[in-house]
Amino acid sequence: MTRCDVAVVGGALMGSSVAYFLKTLDPSCSVRVIEPDPGYERCSTLRASGGVRVLFSCPENIEMSKFGREFIRAFPKAMAVDGREAPVDWVQGGYLFIVPPRALPLLEANHERQRAHGCDVELLDPAGLKARFPSMAVDDLGGGVHSPGDGWCDPNGLLWGFRRKAVALGAEYVQDRVVGFTRSGPRVAAARLASGATIHADAFVNATGAWAAQVCAMVDMPLPVAPLRRFEHYFTAGSPVERLPYVKDLDRLAFRSEGPGFSGGVVDGDEPRGFNFDVDHGYFERVVWPALAHRFPAFEAAKCHRTWAGLYEQCELDGNPVIGNWPGRLDNFHVVSGFSGHGMMHAPAAGRAVAELVATGAFRTLDLSRLGYGRVVRGEPYPEVGIL
Repeated sequence: MTRCDVAVVGGALMGSSVAYFLKTLDPSCSVRVIEPDPGYERCSTLRASGGVRVLFSCPENIEMSKFGREFIRAFPKAMAVDGREAPVDWVQGGYLFIVPPRALPLLEANHERQRAHGCDVELLDPAGLKARFPSMAVDDLGGGVHSPGDGWCDPNGLLWGFRRKAVALGAEYVQDRVVGFTRSGPRVAAARLASGATIHADAFVNATGAWAAQVCAMVDMPLPVAPLRRFEHYFTAGSPVERLPYVKDLDRLAFRSEGPGFSGGVVDGDEPRGFNFDVDHGYFERVVWPALAHRFPAFEAAKCHRTWAGLYEQCELDGNPVIGNWPGRLDNFHVVSGFSGHGMMHAPAAGRAVAELVATGAFRTLDLSRLGYGRVVRGEPYPEVGIL
């Protein structure tokens, strides 16, 4: 078949979430998902850390996280197919944001906003941090916020759970690559594929992650999203360390307990943009280890066992995702990209939001208008404030 109601470009976690929610909102909707790599070798999802947290400043991000967290908790049974559950290995290990004294007012303001949105969050002073996490050096800290209900899961399980359920509901996955589009006024009429096939649809969704700007360029839609290489490391401490939540600071140190060791790293925001998957095996010792050892002296003898590279789909405008169409210019072409490292945790809410836009023409359950493409056109950033 060469026609469907909705064509989703990109079949990893975000695209599969869109497909699932389209089929649950309107079972009669024919959905075709175009994905060139069924093994997802370069997919950001499979290289993600799997964290889910409500510790944001923008109300939209807080609410997307709240929905995503509950959705992931219920995921195994809710996404079962033919009696086979979809395990995602959810760990409710909590999150901990820590800041120096100069940033304490910002942390306190975000804490109050999170509480206003019904989040279970606790503000801790340095003494409270030391009592809770005795291995932590706190002398240069102003405080922290702990969110015990947050945690992490297996991104691979989440992706395949969404995909299998979407297929079970009737979505069709096509192994191919979009190489261009055919326009008809303010609408996209068809997608041209590398195989030579053409798919006509009433609506199109660009869910290609770090490649989203390239796909948008095919319809002359400027998108300020670029691939940003980042490393994830698995390491162990030289001395005993208590189980830790997902610890993050303003310098982008981010790590958590993982089995007998730890997983995490330090994102370099100045990393040259590009599709680079090369691993710098000296990065842990040069950048990550000093930050770890400063905050937790037990890591002075840390050992890195494995390092892998992945891509953030970095929104260069403000670090927040772009969700929606270009009204009046591209009415039936929607983008959902630019999550800048928060894609996995927000995939359930973002997929639902895009499905609502496509099926009904408006956000229904969560208003994400401030994350729309209009702010790109106007050049008006809507950034997070505080820890990214």
